[in-house]
Amino acid sequence: MATRGIPLWPWLDQAADDLPSAERLLLDAARLWQQEAQAARPPAPALRMLLTSADAGTTLEPLETILRLMPWGDQPFACLLCPAIHPVEGGFLLATALAQRGAARESLVIWLRWMPLLDACQALTHGVRLSAALRDGGLTLREPWRANGMR
Repeated sequence: MATRGIPLWPWLDQAADDLPSAERLLLDAARLWQQEAQAARPPAPALRMLLTSADAGTTLEPLETILRLMPWGDQPFACLLCPAIHPVEGGFLLATALAQRGAARESLVIWLRWMPLLDACQALTHGVRLSAALRDGGLTLREPWRANGMR
């Protein structure tokens, strides 16, 4: 069995406070969206304030579409102040980072872990739009595999 070259899942070995600004913004936005939705409040206004304050207002529509596609039965994201990164949160960041780098197949595989094929394809489409809007706003997600020692 090979033990070299097997990647560690990005972001799971980090505290949320140690994330770079682009990843932290996405994590905070997803957690805020979940909190507002669970409180039976419309998530868009709170999300709009957060994203606009970070000059990433154009990410609202694709981000909200992705979050609406997520299966919310098992509460995939942690609370706003949770210091750890939940596995689904790490996957969400990974899928978005891969989409930003043009790795559509790999991003789709991540989305398929949580949703059926049609929803995963829609998530990929909106993930590409989200990652492009982030890039246009000067927010680049780090390369996920190199961050953990993969060469």
